[in-house]
Amino acid sequence: MSNDTMPPFHLAFPVRDLAEARSFYGELLECPEGRSSDEWIDFNFFGHQIVAHLSPDECRETATSGVDNHQVPVRHFGAVLSIPSWQVLADKLKAASTKFIIEPYVRFKDQPGEQATMFFTDPSGNAIEIKAFKDMQSLFAK
Repeated sequence: MSNDTMPPFHLAFPVRDLAEARSFYGELLECPEGRSSDEWIDFNFFGHQIVAHLSPDECRETATSGVDNHQVPVRHFGAVLSIPSWQVLADKLKAASTKFIIEPYVRFKDQPGEQATMFFTDPSGNAIEIKAFKDMQSLFAK
């Protein structure tokens, strides 16, 4: 399926506090808010629907896996942006004193799939990866 016909995905995940989620996703990441209730909030996450569900008991650390000399959280979600948009967000997160799991950097340098990446968590500990490819055609390169 090509990117121009790719449907948005839907992801539901636990958060410990809806006000924190609203501040993090709505304000810091600038994800427009959709429908909500006392138990959940929809966000437009770069064109995709994510839903923060109030479920504090489900918020916990995740295992990690070694990738390019870093320990990557196994359970994570994210978005693939253009290089300029990725850089703007990286600068914004740094200015907001975001604690990164993996600081913004370029991995797989000069290899198929060269990409800029960064990992951080939301206030509930959900790991997020934002990446950008030097060549978007290499998104699924081997």
